[in-house]
Parts: sequence; structure tokens; C-alpha cells
Amino acid sequence: MTTSFKQQSSFFPMLLIGILFFVFGFVTWLNGALIPFLKIVCELNEFQALLVAFAFYIAYVVMALPMSVLLNRFGYKHGMTIGLGIMVLGSVLFIPAAQSAHYAFFLLALFVLGTGLTILQTAANPYIVCIGPRESAAMRISIMGIVNKGAGFIVPLIFAAWILTGMEQYTEEAMALLTPEQQAIELQALSNRLVVPYLYMTAALLGLMAFVHFSRLPEPDLSEPEPAADAVTTLVAETEQAAMTTKSMESDWRAIWRHPQLVLGFIALFFYVGVEVIAGDSIGLYGQGLGVAHFGVLTSYTMAFMVAGYLLGVLLIPRYLSQSSALLGSALAGLVFTLGILLSSTEQSVLSDWTLSLVGIPAVPDSVLFVALLGFANALVWPAVWPLALQGLGRLTATGSALLIMGIAGGALLPLVYGYLAHSSGNSQSAYWMLLPCYAFILFYAVKGHKIKQW
Repeated sequence: MTTSFKQQSSFFPMLLIGILFFVFGFVTWLNGALIPFLKIVCELNEFQALLVAFAFYIAYVVMALPMSVLLNRFGYKHGMTIGLGIMVLGSVLFIPAAQSAHYAFFLLALFVLGTGLTILQTAANPYIVCIGPRESAAMRISIMGIVNKGAGFIVPLIFAAWILTGMEQYTEEAMALLTPEQQAIELQALSNRLVVPYLYMTAALLGLMAFVHFSRLPEPDLSEPEPAADAVTTLVAETEQAAMTTKSMESDWRAIWRHPQLVLGFIALFFYVGVEVIAGDSIGLYGQGLGVAHFGVLTSYTMAFMVAGYLLGVLLIPRYLSQSSALLGSALAGLVFTLGILLSSTEQSVLSDWTLSLVGIPAVPDSVLFVALLGFANALVWPAVWPLALQGLGRLTATGSALLIMGIAGGALLPLVYGYLAHSSGNSQSAYWMLLPCYAFILFYAVKGHKIKQW
């Protein structure tokens, strides 16, 4: 039986969750433009700069289980309000961080923002899965993805127009002509550009927090487990029911490991989020290293391709394309585009001239365009994995969702691996080889992993 909202229209929950997904995208994909900016302000190498992604995404690992406990105690609506309150704190912390230009302070603020997003993500994704038929869950998540990545497309453009104007005076060559005292003054002035934008972000988050708190958002009904197929799954369901009756989160946590499709889905999401963050957050650094003048907006290229992928998902899933087939196609596309990054030119822009330039979009080297195309390959992975992994969890949906959210740790760890490979080898292009095994595992989950119901 499909989990649903009791006696409630799904329109308002979809609208509110859509607003939250826009916030997810705005805050998350701001990092793509923030990384090359902080690389200049704090005088960092590539590995150090990608600690931005680590500090932000590691919050999902550290805080996912505590946030799921909080969610079970206070409910989804109040949990979202608390999550937005934590994000307000993180946004406020950016102001003294900018004034001090201290990198550790920036990382702390990013961790707090990530903590707030953890509870919002843990609450919002089950809403979308359970608000209607599971067969069309990937389509609904794709709609949310369009909103999310639409924000990711917009925010680098805003950041570049507001913050990254006049960056030619901060190139290595220009800074080398200044005395150390003059360099410190110029970098502090550049850092102070962040103060006003984060004041506006704080005000917007406070307004959204009040809106959620006073809204009539219904709680999702997760009380009915999926029907058992045999005696073994019946025993698992009875064990889960007993765990929920005693309200033991420890028992719930043990129970979810009995679901292979969930655990393997967690691993698939770990690799997926890692490659998604690398595609969105490293493209600016990569373009900066290749001398691309508009490096600050390159994240928008990746997000635009992701939006195109989500639109395709909305049109095709589930009528013409199953969720597992969409996942299969995504994995194969990821492998092809990664090979394109490794084998294409870092100087010529033949592909851009044939495509982007025709519609007035500034050209980029071919290898950079292939990094952006990873956005298209990645678009349908998240919406396809969630319903496949959560199938049959019933009352354990919230705890299972927390485990999947912890897969976002890939966004913390894998970009650091990329940054280390790029810095140690001195070749950012060749470091992208690490994406190949990630897409290979996603391919395995699409073909077989999601079908495994017993260990």
C-alpha cells in the first residue's frame, strides 16, 4: 500500500517542499563560486580550497542520525523549522568570517549551514517519495531537482555579478606587484564583499523559517509497512514493527541493515554525490587553472545541463522510462563524459563552437564542457536511487532516509581526493579518472544492486 498524506491535498506540501529545494540549491551550489573566490582571498592551493566542500558535506555524516532522532521527536514540520533556524546561524557566521578573512571561520560557518540542510533534506525527501505512487516518485523528485538545480544555475551568475566583478586586479601577476601590506589590504577588501550578500541570505532564511512555522503543513503517514513477500520479509517487518513500538532508535538502526537495496543505495549515493559535487564545485577551479576568464560562472554550465536532465526525467518517467533504466542510462553517460574529460583538448573549444556559441553562451575548452556535461549524466541518479532504496521500508523510512542522507558524505570526501590528485600530480585534467569507478558502481546498482532484497 502506498504511503500517503491523510485527508490532505498534496499541492501545498509540494509547493512548500519546492521552496525548500530552491533553498537547498541556492545554498549548496553557492559553494561552486565560493571555492575559487576563497582560493584567492585565503591564498589556498586546490586541495585546501576543496575543504569548502568537505566542511559543508561532512555535516551530513556527523549530523544525519542526530537529526533523524530530532525529526522523530518533534515531527517533520517543526524539524524543518529547526533546520532553517540552524541555517540562519550559519549564514550569520559568514559575516565575522568575511570580516576576519580567516579560512577556519569560513569552514565553521559552512559546517553549520550543512547541519541545517541535513535535517531539511532528511525531512523533505521522504515527503516527495511518499506523497504519491512510488512508481512516479522519481518524476516528482525530478521536479524538485529542476527547482534545486535552477537555483544552482542562478546563484553563480548572481555571485559573479555581485562579488566577482573587477577580479583582474587579484590575479597572481597583479598581486605580485604589491607589497605584503598592500596585498593584505586588497584581500581584506575582497573578503568584505561577502558581508552584504549573507545579510540578505540571513533575512530570507528568517522569513522562510517563519513561513514554515505558521503553515499548515501535514505530517506524512509512514505507519503502514509495505506488504511482505515471504516468511523472511514478514519476520523482518514484525521486527521493525516491534522496534517502532518501543521507539528504540538503536533497534531501528540495526533493522535497516537487513535491507541490501538500502545499504547498496547508500553506497551508490555516496559515489553519486561525490561525482556531482566534483562536477559542480571543481569546474570553476579547473577553468580558472586553464585561464577561462568567466570561471566564476562555470558552475551554472553544470547546473544548466542538470536541469535539462531533470526535464527529461519529468517527461519520460515512469511512462516511457523506468527508474532503474534511467539510472542505467545515467551511469553509462557518466562513464562516457568522464572519458571525454580525460581525452579531449584543454585548449580547443570545438564542441562549444558547435553548440553553446550558437545560442550566445561563452565558449569553454572541450574538456571543461565535458565536466559540465556530467551534470546531465548526474541529474536522474538521485531521484532514481531514492525510491528504489526506500522500497519496502515502511515505518523504517525515516531512519532509512537518514542513512541515505549520510551518503552525501561522498560530497565531502571524494572532492578532497580529486583535490589531492590534482595538486600532487599538477594535472587537474588527469585527476578526473577517479570518477570512472564511481560511475561503475552506480551502473552495478542500476543493473543488479537494487534488486537484492536479502543478503
